[in-house]
Amino acid sequence: MKLAMIIAAILGLTACAATSSSTPEPQSSSSAVESTEVRAPVAPKVVQLAGMTNEAAADALYQALINANYLATKVGADKVAVQFGNNDFMLEPSINAAGIDRILMNRFYAVHPQLQASPELPAVIGELNAKLNFAKFVLREQGAVIQIQGTVTFADKVEIEELRRFMLWTDGGLAEIAKSLPEGIEQYLRPIPLMPVVKS
Repeated sequence: MKLAMIIAAILGLTACAATSSSTPEPQSSSSAVESTEVRAPVAPKVVQLAGMTNEAAADALYQALINANYLATKVGADKVAVQFGNNDFMLEPSINAAGIDRILMNRFYAVHPQLQASPELPAVIGELNAKLNFAKFVLREQGAVIQIQGTVTFADKVEIEELRRFMLWTDGGLAEIAKSLPEGIEQYLRPIPLMPVVKS
């Protein structure tokens, strides 16, 4: 049965996706020759979030992403959706004055009803969490949704480049998983879009 093949393929994943780094090395910003040409103002590279509520931090993060030319929108009082490549992430600041600050990065996939009914699905999710270290996989809504969550930790401020690299790393890990899955899996797992659809 095709469903059994899909379950078997997912269970056969290895941790190689979690350990490979797809992030390029940073380029040197120093230049031997100074340019005299006039340039447009550069968007802030660091977002200061110290002492903010989660809602205010989401507003600041949203504005910083827009200023850095990301396609982003608020999807809740303390949540920001951002388009990254062909996928959407939901960013959720969690500011803690007495501890470490975090931004939770989420991606969501809808699960086909045929796969939701499979008793092997919780085992698949447990296997992914045991083998991979780039994200946490969680079943939501009685198996109708798979949530993939990573966390960026920081103290008081976060760099937009750090967020970009984390999303790139997560994308790379999910791409490695996708390569291991049988053809036709898109019929059973589909990314849930978070950005509003723009009608032309």
